[in-house]
Amino acid sequence: MPFANAKPVLIGLGANLPSHHGAPMASLVAALRLIQDGPVRILARSPWYESEPVPASDQSWYINAVIAGTTLESSDNLLKELHKIEQEFGRERGVVNAARPLDLDLLAYGDAVTAPAGHGIAVLPHPRLPERAFVLRPLADIAPNWRHPALKAAAEELLARLPAGPGLRLARGSDAAQ
Repeated sequence: MPFANAKPVLIGLGANLPSHHGAPMASLVAALRLIQDGPVRILARSPWYESEPVPASDQSWYINAVIAGTTLESSDNLLKELHKIEQEFGRERGVVNAARPLDLDLLAYGDAVTAPAGHGIAVLPHPRLPERAFVLRPLADIAPNWRHPALKAAAEELLARLPAGPGLRLARGSDAAQ
């Protein structure tokens, strides 16, 4: 597939429940393969992080990462493809902030800035991106020069603005699983 006219994208990955692929880390690695074989050419992946659930709850900690890539899909089609992958792993939408076997968030699509327009339409950049250390830390690891197109701030700047919050640490063997 030619990528000369591709759009740069940032995608957040997370999981804290097992899927038919196994434990959360195994699910995330399997999801990366499906993303790479499908709608996105992956150019970089952050280290894996473990993060406390947001908001605080008795759920298991999440495994999170961010990937940078390119796609020929429109933002809405890419979001639909990511949702299909989530469904393949057993993700059921309904309860906000529920534990999940796979969470794929379209964080940014080039410099696009869009407002909510209806169900299934990509809101870009992801509206909670500036509030989440578990997204900003791995994003800053792989794209230190990326700037939020609406806030005009780099990931490191946004991360520095966050108040102390939920726990976030490098996952054991963070770079081992590809």
